[in-house]
Amino acid sequence: MKRPLAHTLLICSPLLAIWPAAPLAAEETQTAESAKSDSAVPPLTMIEAVNLLPAAYRPDAVKSLGAAEQNQSELIVAIQRTPIAQREAMAYLIAHMPPEDLTKLKADFLLENVDYACRARQTAAWGKNLPDELFFEYVLPYANLNERRDNYRKDFHDKFLPAVQNCRTPGEACLALNKAVFADLNVKYHPTKRPKPDQSPYESTQAGYASCTGLSILLVDACRAVGVPARVVGTQWTKTPGNHTWIEVWDRQWNYLGASEIGELNQTWFAGNASQADGSKLPTRIHAACFAPTGTYFPLLWAPDNKDVAALDVTPFYTRRSHVTVNIVDKTGPLAGGELTIRHKGHIVAADVGASKFKFDLARGEKYSAEFKVGNEPQIVREFEIRAEGSSDITLDSIGREISVR
Repeated sequence: MKRPLAHTLLICSPLLAIWPAAPLAAEETQTAESAKSDSAVPPLTMIEAVNLLPAAYRPDAVKSLGAAEQNQSELIVAIQRTPIAQREAMAYLIAHMPPEDLTKLKADFLLENVDYACRARQTAAWGKNLPDELFFEYVLPYANLNERRDNYRKDFHDKFLPAVQNCRTPGEACLALNKAVFADLNVKYHPTKRPKPDQSPYESTQAGYASCTGLSILLVDACRAVGVPARVVGTQWTKTPGNHTWIEVWDRQWNYLGASEIGELNQTWFAGNASQADGSKLPTRIHAACFAPTGTYFPLLWAPDNKDVAALDVTPFYTRRSHVTVNIVDKTGPLAGGELTIRHKGHIVAADVGASKFKFDLARGEKYSAEFKVGNEPQIVREFEIRAEGSSDITLDSIGREISVR
């Protein structure tokens, strides 16, 4: 199960109950600059450091710090030096960090990553409307799969921000990056000249060649560096030999795109192969890589024993993908001006604002929950299912209990 965000309730353990009720006053007065430069501040204990984090993250942070072994002091320093406004972001990384990263990643690496991820969100045209959970899961993380951990964030932020400065949506920005990144870095696809399949960004730029996996990692990292939510997706083909890796970018919904392949979103050469994926077997399911644990893992064909990369099974969104219209109504008719969020198994799969009629690509035969809110009115939550065949026109009644699907 995905670990809770800061607004969820915390069930305290006996250990948590002995912590101070509030962070140290001196820590609360830290500025962003002093947090990064003041080396005179005495080091904190583990309990003092964890107490600086939002309450919902503390149980997992305790476990992570305990598993960090000799690297625990680096994580404590990272927490201590994080500006107050960025502490939830740091908490998210430390609470969900893969085991090996807990023992190796240093404070400076984490601090720079968090700082530039937050900067990117603040400067992106879509940043203020981006849900926190999408930012934490698909912009903030410093890595995708099991690739080497490169400190690329500031470099890519400064290098590629000009390429997206006039883009108004994350999808538009991703398409611009797909053209700019590989030309600028001079990295091309090659099945054998690349040194290994799971190259980090700098390994790919050094080699000049990358696999589809390496290209996807590179594009996702460039996207995240400028505030675009993106993730690596892959599968082993069912009816043709081999495997393939691509990316998904968030723009109202998850949209697919081939890295270093010129084209529009959701219009790729591999769509036909993906539509025939076999969801009954782990290797032939289509998985989207995640940072926080999900209960399943991303199969790494080059490292089959490594099960540390969390993933979501997104197979139905390729094999049963369908255009869906969602209408919001009340007793007077269409209801516009609200915020609509659609979830599948607890995860956001579509969201938009302002209209009374929304169009998305969703998976048939699946159950969803819709959250709709207008201004300061209470949030309306409705459950619905998209039937397996036929057109899907869904009406969510904001005042009653019924949902019509035709």
